[in-house]
Amino acid sequence: MRILIIEPFNGGSHAAWALGYQRHSSHVVEILGLPGKNWKWRMQGAAITLARRYRELLESGKRYDLILASDMFDLAAFLGLIRKFSASGSTFEPPAALYFHENQLTYPQSPNEQSQPGGRDRHYGLINFTSALAADACFFNSAFHRRSFLEALPAFLGRFPDYQELDTIAEIEKKSEVLHLGLDLERLVALKPAEETFEKSNRPPLILWNHRWEYDKNPVDFFAVLRELIVSGFDFEVAVLGEHYHPQPKLFLENRDFLGQRLLQFGYAESFADYVGWLWRADILPVTSYHDFFGASVIEAAYCNCYPLLPHRLAYPEHFPGSDNDRFFYLDHNDLYEKLKSLLAHIEETRSTRPGTLVADYDWSVMAPQYDEKMINLKYEILNRLSSFSSL
Repeated sequence: MRILIIEPFNGGSHAAWALGYQRHSSHVVEILGLPGKNWKWRMQGAAITLARRYRELLESGKRYDLILASDMFDLAAFLGLIRKFSASGSTFEPPAALYFHENQLTYPQSPNEQSQPGGRDRHYGLINFTSALAADACFFNSAFHRRSFLEALPAFLGRFPDYQELDTIAEIEKKSEVLHLGLDLERLVALKPAEETFEKSNRPPLILWNHRWEYDKNPVDFFAVLRELIVSGFDFEVAVLGEHYHPQPKLFLENRDFLGQRLLQFGYAESFADYVGWLWRADILPVTSYHDFFGASVIEAAYCNCYPLLPHRLAYPEHFPGSDNDRFFYLDHNDLYEKLKSLLAHIEETRSTRPGTLVADYDWSVMAPQYDEKMINLKYEILNRLSSFSSL
């Protein structure tokens, strides 16, 4: 098969996903994308630019068996624009699938949006909705994501004055399924530093933050529990990694000063190899996020055998299912504090835990064949449907 990935926000985790599938698929995968910036304009206008570029691909002789677009895209507008670009005399237009990394219905509102009288601009959620309607299949990166999107649609559509089209929700649900994010976990092993460079036995425990410096990751609770541990007399060090925008958030700067010499790293790692080194060196990953549709940074840290301590919500429970893995979850802030105390007090036992084996199947070596099978099934499902129509 020839698959065209359309990624209008081709940067960060979106670009890593597209490149990862391209490199590991047994199919021929090409990427048609735009730089990963100006996300609102990408959702509004990328369909026009990428429809033109798609026409240029067709004019050069390229043909595709399937289009796989990411959610930050007006797929309905794109499909409308490319109808006139179809190959002359062709009776087959490639099926189009939509991959949801995130969505604008259930993404937590920013403080700025909360302060606005009208709240969030519903236009971007509407693009997600119409794109899902236009797609032949919708893939979500977690079961939590699929469920939360479908459950949010009735209230979202119900806010419009009339012709709310609530019956279309069942149509979207029928063609929606879970296809977990693929990750290049084997690369984390290839970049693992030599053991002697991060010998842990003679060092205090290292607590890790490896998320964006944003409100939805709930840094308030993360730093609050660190302060409580310090007051209780626990000895530990901290590495604060992750992407942030200038100026640096005041909360992070205040805690940089408070943590002082405990803070070994503050800010974006200089290279991916440096980032991976911190993952292997860290001991505990306390996660306080309000939002994660999948949680790639959690999976990466856990794969490097950093002990994840997670809220029992969002997508996290499906990564560590079963009662045997309840040790990785907490119920509330007090439970987080108590379990962190125990992990620090028994640090050698904590360090001997190997959560990496529990998330290894998210590596592309496992996920790419699953993606390939989904794409083949979708292609032949559409072909069979067209065949049945032509026989009527």
